[in-house]
Amino acid sequence: MAIRGIKRGGKPDASHQHLGLASTRIVNVQAVSRNVDYPAAEDATLVKAAQKSDMQAFDELVARHRDKIYTRAFSMMRNEEEALDLSQEAWVRSRQHLKQFKGEASFVTWVTRIIINLCLDQLQRQKRFRTDSIEQLDEESGGVERQMAVVHPNPTERLERHELRQRIDKALGQLSCEHRTALILHEFEDLEYKEIAKRMRCSIGTVMSRLFYARRKMAVLLASLKREESRCSITRQN
Repeated sequence: MAIRGIKRGGKPDASHQHLGLASTRIVNVQAVSRNVDYPAAEDATLVKAAQKSDMQAFDELVARHRDKIYTRAFSMMRNEEEALDLSQEAWVRSRQHLKQFKGEASFVTWVTRIIINLCLDQLQRQKRFRTDSIEQLDEESGGVERQMAVVHPNPTERLERHELRQRIDKALGQLSCEHRTALILHEFEDLEYKEIAKRMRCSIGTVMSRLFYARRKMAVLLASLKREESRCSITRQN
């Protein structure tokens, strides 16, 4: 009598082999899980575990970075529902293609690139202009504000930085979608002209032109907003 799952002659049938491989994968995942302190583990450790089908490790990565990915989506789309849908799609795609992640950049940078590409595709389909929020972007990577940093800290530094962020936000809201997007990709993502041109589907010359116009327009708008705030402050004092 043959043992169930084993053909006569002692060789396992295909179903038994498949079950054995599945059981091996489960054991491997369980072994990885026992060796990972998820809350304390670095992203790189969690990524390696997630690439071995450890879903708890991937869930930890999502929990750590979902706010940043959503913020980046909202900064480009300026619509909560669209930002939520696109950020969720970014996580789905990152999970589907996780084994392709080679670690050449940080995990969060990799997912950020995914969400930016999704937003650019959506904006291209919509072909409409939207205002953009820069709130928190300056805290993430510097950008425009890093060129305007306060050299000597003072007791009102936090207030001054908050007011500066508000001026930058208002100024960016007055740029076109194309100029604003080019500025964000260059200043906050540190992308080169060639990569920006590829993502925005235009020539490098067009990217350079948009950045030149955006910077010049931002300088004028920021100066104007600062003068306006100064006049309002003087009026209140009087």
